[in-house]
Amino acid sequence: MLAEKTLSCGVVIVAAGRGERAGSHAEGPKQYRRIGGRPVISHTLDLFVNWQPARHIVVVIHADDEAIFEAARAASLPAGDRLTVVHGGETRQQSVLAGLEALADSDIGHVLIQDAVRPFVEPAILERTLAAFHDGARAVLPAVAVADTLKRADASGNVMETVSRSGLFAAQTPQSFDFAAILEAHRRAAASGCSDFTDDASIAEWAGLGVHLIEGSAGNVKLTLREDITMADQRLFQSLPDVRTGNGYDVHQLVPGDGVTLCGILIPHDQKLSGHSDADVALHALTDALLATCGAGDIGDHFPPTDMQWKGAASRIFLEHAAAIVRKNGGTIMNADVSLIAEAPKVGPHREAMRKNLSDMLGISLDRCSVKATTNEKIGFVGRREGIAAIATATVVYRGTDL
Repeated sequence: MLAEKTLSCGVVIVAAGRGERAGSHAEGPKQYRRIGGRPVISHTLDLFVNWQPARHIVVVIHADDEAIFEAARAASLPAGDRLTVVHGGETRQQSVLAGLEALADSDIGHVLIQDAVRPFVEPAILERTLAAFHDGARAVLPAVAVADTLKRADASGNVMETVSRSGLFAAQTPQSFDFAAILEAHRRAAASGCSDFTDDASIAEWAGLGVHLIEGSAGNVKLTLREDITMADQRLFQSLPDVRTGNGYDVHQLVPGDGVTLCGILIPHDQKLSGHSDADVALHALTDALLATCGAGDIGDHFPPTDMQWKGAASRIFLEHAAAIVRKNGGTIMNADVSLIAEAPKVGPHREAMRKNLSDMLGISLDRCSVKATTNEKIGFVGRREGIAAIATATVVYRGTDL
């Protein structure tokens, strides 16, 4: 949670290549080939749209691909105004620089540079990247140790020698950097005519930035050949859909006061809700619903009422914490639904503001957020205006489990 709160990151997704080694296809270059029923780049986009520290996302595409990119974008999670599209150059290096320049006027401190054709980045890699940044790294490279025996051959295919694999690693993406440092390095490389770099970490090395290795993942494969795309498609279709629904319930007593806070909106009223925090029953119930989807306990486990630091605290802190736990566990929040049960005050005039709050707190689109209200027909403690209750439901999709 700390990493997500204190680092502001940009993301450059490189998608301007022609993918010639994957062969020609009616769907276009390999980043637009379908795996699991959607374009490769849609899966990659979803990963970063769902990652809270990604304040700005730049996708670098080929000038000829605008129509097919828009179709792929429509098949992805909505990114709103966080997403910018620019055209790339003739080489990957030129395309990355175009993406970095598009972020030059932003307020980000770090940038992650990602190949569009690596759709299986695990959330743990992103967490390790943030941890390395917090420890002072300026360039971070996910990598896996080389396991195969390596041979060097001549032009005729004859083995010349066996190369020791000791200390050798295979580089992956996202490769992540101090933004100002990598932008300057790319500009210098372009100005000096150096154009033979095979990745961004090599540019960082050339510019004198120390590159720190973190653990990558064997599953974080780059889709290069036709058979890679076929295997990726099989990998997605051979997974069980992991859709989970969590429920939450909360109630707080009404006492004399000047207003109640529901879904983060203060509604003037002749009563207020009594509680250790701001007593926002809606956000408390939704917090429990989210935590339930990954077996992470309940709001009291994370924010005990005996802890005075939460006295009077805004309940959005609790909800955002729960959302961060869901994302850390590989979950994508698909829907949040809150039902308020109260005789008064009237919720209707504030419903849209409440939905907007949920959208902002959870980082999902407005159409995925629902707030409803009903009375208790003057029956029971709610009917007697002694309290307000809330029932919440959250739907989260987690990464599938292999068969």
